[in-house]
Amino acid sequence: MIKRILPPLASGTLFGAGLALGGMTDPARVRGFLDLFGDWDPTLAFVMGGAVIVMALAWRFQPRMAAPLFAEKFALPNRTELTPRLIGGAALFGIGWGVAGLCPGPGVAALVIEPASAAIFVVAMLAGMGLVRLIEGA
Repeated sequence: MIKRILPPLASGTLFGAGLALGGMTDPARVRGFLDLFGDWDPTLAFVMGGAVIVMALAWRFQPRMAAPLFAEKFALPNRTELTPRLIGGAALFGIGWGVAGLCPGPGVAALVIEPASAAIFVVAMLAGMGLVRLIEGA
C-alpha cells in the first residue's frame, strides 16, 4: 500500500513545491509572461525550461529500463495524431490559463498558499471536467 501511495505523493509534493518556489501559483506572474508587449516577465520560461530538461532526461533513460520503479509497466501515450478534440482542448486550456493565470497544477498548489482565490479556480476546473464527462458520456 505504501509503495503505491508514497511515490505519487512525494512527486506531487515536489511538483507543487517547485511551482510555488517558481512563482507559478501567482496568476499575475503567469499573465506577465503572456504580456509580450507590456511588462513581460520571463520567469515562466525558466520554469518550463527546467521541466523540459527533466523530461528530456527521463525520455533518454526510459527506453533503457525494463520496467518503472514503482509500477508493473510504463503508461506512455500511444497516439500521435492531432485531432479536433485535442486542438480544441488545448485552445480552451490556453484561453483559461491566460484569463485565470492558473492551470491545474499551480491551481491545486495555490490552494495551500491562497485557498480562497484558488478554490474558485479549482471548483470551476472540476466543474468543467465534469461537464466534459457528461457531454462525452464517459
